[in-house]
Amino acid sequence: MAPHRSQTTQDHVALIEIDLAGELMIAAATSPEDRLSPDRIDEVLDVSADRGDRRTAAEARQRSATADRA
Repeated sequence: MAPHRSQTTQDHVALIEIDLAGELMIAAATSPEDRLSPDRIDEVLDVSADRGDRRTAAEARQRSATADRA
């Protein structure tokens, strides 16, 4: 039998992805263009100009929250 998961268990990666998808939907809904440009997507997701560092604001918040609990 599979172990029962507590109701307080959260999939942090899924929560980050949901947050990012929401930010993109809001940006797309308010954009006058038909599509968001790659630069606008990077801006919405707060991706740094350095492609080697793909950390987003949501990931930074998650890491901070995790560190606070430790």
